[in-house]
Amino acid sequence: MRNGQARSVSWMGIAAVAMLVLALARVSPGLGAGPASPSPDPVAAEIGRWSAFLRSGAASHGTWADFKKGNQPLLARAAQDLAKGRRLLALHRLAMAEVSLATGAYLSARPADQHQNMARFEAEWARMGSVLHGDLGPPSAAVLAGVQPAALRALGEAAIPQVRAYYVASLEYGRSTTPADGLFYLATAQAQRDLTAVCRRLSTPSSLKPPPLRSLRAEIDGLQSDLIKAYRPPASVDRHRDFITADATLKEARELDAAGLRYGAMLRYLDAALLVAPLRQPAPPQLAPAALRKRLDEFAARLSTGDIDHSLGRMMLEGAQDEVASAAPGTSPAASTAIATDVLPRYFAALAPAVPEASKPKPQVVVTLVRWPYT
Repeated sequence: MRNGQARSVSWMGIAAVAMLVLALARVSPGLGAGPASPSPDPVAAEIGRWSAFLRSGAASHGTWADFKKGNQPLLARAAQDLAKGRRLLALHRLAMAEVSLATGAYLSARPADQHQNMARFEAEWARMGSVLHGDLGPPSAAVLAGVQPAALRALGEAAIPQVRAYYVASLEYGRSTTPADGLFYLATAQAQRDLTAVCRRLSTPSSLKPPPLRSLRAEIDGLQSDLIKAYRPPASVDRHRDFITADATLKEARELDAAGLRYGAMLRYLDAALLVAPLRQPAPPQLAPAALRKRLDEFAARLSTGDIDHSLGRMMLEGAQDEVASAAPGTSPAASTAIATDVLPRYFAALAPAVPEASKPKPQVVVTLVRWPYT
């Protein structure tokens, strides 16, 4: 369970990067050598803050070894993204690191007996219920109103329901496994809450208009139907884990949409579309490298035109551009092709007025399934 620390979806499956110092040196002024900027980039500053901590002696003991292994290269990639002008992709990676590192900070501050003794863990769970009380009720759709750009607000909104989900699950999970595992879930609940505060802090004013977001219930239902159709052997056996991940992401999108968290719902809907794409049967055709680059360039121009904040779409575009830039010559990465042929068209379609849904026939039979616990 711990391998899915933040439950956030990454397009490329973050690879290890060894050149951390070189990457950080290429970030905008304020992180490296040279005169300090009067208006430091808050994203660069946040990457630099965590990177400096992970290089310090404070992160060299206890639980930090596991957290350093994955997050140092992740932060390095974020720094490289900034240096290459892919700011939104940097935000996406930073958000993933924020949740993981905040989880590590909480766990490292807990006394050993809370990791080992069930009564002490349960007492900490009760204490954290008071700490997180304001975030355990139904989420407000306006909780991150005013956070800009739209992609940053989406990352924050996607985290909001996770606070309650992880907090509620942590107690029974700890009782079913070990206090340490329950404490990990409890730490993740607080880390998700902290991410929303980080999003507020990183928000920067913009003259662009908010995207015209609406309910995506019909689109989510349609994508769910596509996933169910693809769930056939041998793919349903060979790629069972991928189907589960895609289905869980669709579930998140549906819950966010129902709560009125439109930005988070759009992000998870696009994430789900990217996950469903390689599961379709037959597999969608791949674009030739030149055709893929041309398609991405066309979307880049479209996303940069007008007075609408298209940062949600641009974040997806930057993920594809980054993957294409590092691909072997003469190849077209599957994820980038899916973004160009399926994900970004879905983004623009989701901004258009909803298509009227066809009336559904009344059910003739009602079937109730009863699941015996733990079977």
